[in-house]
Amino acid sequence: MKRLLEAWQPLIVGILVLALWEIVVRVKGVPHYVLPPPSLVVGALVGNWGTLQSNLAVTLAITGAALAGAIAIGLAVAILFAEFRFAERSFFPYAVILQVTPVVSIAPLIIIWAKDTFTALFICAWLVAFFPVVSNTTIGLKSVDPNLRDLFAIYGATRRQTLWYLKLPAAMPYFLAGVRISGGLALIGSVVAEFVAGTAGTQSGLAYRILESGFRLEMPKMFAALFLISAAGIAIYLATSFVSRLVLGHWHESSTHER
Repeated sequence: MKRLLEAWQPLIVGILVLALWEIVVRVKGVPHYVLPPPSLVVGALVGNWGTLQSNLAVTLAITGAALAGAIAIGLAVAILFAEFRFAERSFFPYAVILQVTPVVSIAPLIIIWAKDTFTALFICAWLVAFFPVVSNTTIGLKSVDPNLRDLFAIYGATRRQTLWYLKLPAAMPYFLAGVRISGGLALIGSVVAEFVAGTAGTQSGLAYRILESGFRLEMPKMFAALFLISAAGIAIYLATSFVSRLVLGHWHESSTHER
């Protein structure tokens, strides 16, 4: 019963906030083009579902591709950094530079250089999502218990065997934590890139729909698109957290502590 109540607490808080929002807007007579009540947002979401659904699919496609690329390339680069100190000293500073450089500042160049819009948006989102996987996984691979590492050496384990049977399992919680962070960043990167690109037509995502609604003062439609972006971010976080608990199971403290 206690766990059920804890699970419902966020939903109850959300309902109370939406009810207060509705009451304040109607009592104060706030114009709908300034702040629409939740009832109008829901109406706009239902009335424009066909368009918003296609926009959501585009945004999710870019986000999913960027996250997959960040996972695959980030894991490979992290292994390279952890196994070869020369590679880490030579290239890790450039990974930091990519992370701290605002994607908004380089998105116009990427859009010009890329051969199509989807590729440009993918690169922008990937640049944002790439670093957490690299950074967390590198730390995890280098945080192996020295006693276990010495034990593997005593038993004559090869470098590949040590990596596969010791370092990668030990780094898994760090890697999955990086994936959870990168999931949200990939969505942020794709939305920011869409804002910069301003794509329309069949390749337009939710960001373009927000811009269009803002120009037309269709605030309920804008809030509906914002709601879908937030819902997508929550879904990505829940999915990556579920995978993390599924992989870690009962063997790691970060998973058993949540039960």
